[in-house]
Amino acid sequence: MEARKFDDIRSYYDTEVQEVVNRLMDDAQFCAVLSRLFPTIPLAGYSDELKKARSIDSFQRTIIYPIVRSLAEKTTLSLELSGFKYLDKSQSYTFVTNHRDIILDSAFLDILLIEKGLNTFEIAIGDNLLMFPWIRDVVRLNKSFIVKRELPVRQQLTASLELSSYIHNAIHERNESIWIAQREGRAKDSDDRTQESVLKMLNLGGSGSVLDNLASIQIVPVSISYEYDPCDYLKAKEMQMKRDNPIYKKSKADDLLNMQTGLLGFKGRVFYKVSPCISDEILKMEAGMHKNDLFENIAKLIDQRIHMNYHLYPGNYIAADMLDGLDRFSHCYSAREREHFTAYVKQQLDKIELEQKDEDFLRKRMLEMYANPLKNKRKAESIL
Repeated sequence: MEARKFDDIRSYYDTEVQEVVNRLMDDAQFCAVLSRLFPTIPLAGYSDELKKARSIDSFQRTIIYPIVRSLAEKTTLSLELSGFKYLDKSQSYTFVTNHRDIILDSAFLDILLIEKGLNTFEIAIGDNLLMFPWIRDVVRLNKSFIVKRELPVRQQLTASLELSSYIHNAIHERNESIWIAQREGRAKDSDDRTQESVLKMLNLGGSGSVLDNLASIQIVPVSISYEYDPCDYLKAKEMQMKRDNPIYKKSKADDLLNMQTGLLGFKGRVFYKVSPCISDEILKMEAGMHKNDLFENIAKLIDQRIHMNYHLYPGNYIAADMLDGLDRFSHCYSAREREHFTAYVKQQLDKIELEQKDEDFLRKRMLEMYANPLKNKRKAESIL
């Protein structure tokens, strides 16, 4: 497929930057959001900076980078990246990460790569999050491409082929790296698992075998570890609502609240760890296996890399002990840290407003969110 065939999903071109910037500055809602996020900076200052952007790269470095770096400084205690030594600036990769935050998973990684002198990547984003025209414009200026959701089965297959072809085109023809979450939607309980459907989609755009296609896009698993997830109480609330009403679906207002809470909420320490590219290991797999078995094995490989590279915090150990009613990990935290984490969980639970609020259920779900990375890391390390 030629790039022009991707016009309805692709990120913007350099030649489109000025037109889109002018459109954004005429959008009252976008300007209001900027003013709320940065009340101390006059809108005219942003307008001048935006209008100086003449390319996607300059937009990212002069507009997006300072905004995301400012958010990191206001909402985290630290933001670190490990494993960048495994990345070659001349190569393009498919970064596959666990999914914690709707916006910041990719945004934080992008600015960390910029700070290491590496290239940014194109970002897969679901169209369900593009609720307003200005959001669609901003993300496409920031090298995002659109993943079409909730289509009829026949249209979904066509859309998946287009998406996969776009990714292969980016990797092989334009030497652009890609970021994609390991699953559609965040793992509410932090039990991170790669959906085989994601790998099946990535395979569609290739012209060879499953192993050749997935090896060619150079998958790099990346682990994301938040000390505190500001959306934890919203995720727990959603789990009870789905338990009580299996057909419950989040509204656009819910998505906006999750995006705002994730952006502005306190996260403590945040750590990204990059694994080496897994292409060689994929090519060593038995080619004669059934396709479904290949997808399953590759998903397990990605999961193992993500799980074993979690960065653990006291809360992970405390949550596991609180769930089990044991003190197996008491050597990993202090009494003061346990007291602090217990108070944090209560504080978050108190934010949940439900008519039939199930405190025990919600508390258990919250603790599982923090205990599951520890449990998965221990399991991944035990099978090495």
